[in-house]
Amino acid sequence: MRSSFKSLKEVFRKERSLAGIRDLVDSSDVVVKFHEIFPNLEKVATPLSCEKKVLKLKVENPAWRNELKFMETELIEKTNKYFNEKRINQIRFIG
Repeated sequence: MRSSFKSLKEVFRKERSLAGIRDLVDSSDVVVKFHEIFPNLEKVATPLSCEKKVLKLKVENPAWRNELKFMETELIEKTNKYFNEKRINQIRFIG
């Protein structure tokens, strides 16, 4: 008799009907783990949300906002490398 049982992880990752939930979980992981990926930015930037692969960061100081804008490509690459997949493709800096 062939077993048709699948692990929850396998169902969650492969079931097409769960794509929206997968995207939501993946996006929230970016926000939750932001300071783990960038511990040096803990006092500078606060992740607010991540929707449609756009991470919104709150940065109060205009000088830091400008500096982070120059580093945007690096921040995106490091984040995506951390998760081994493309989780974000743009960052919006909010004052």
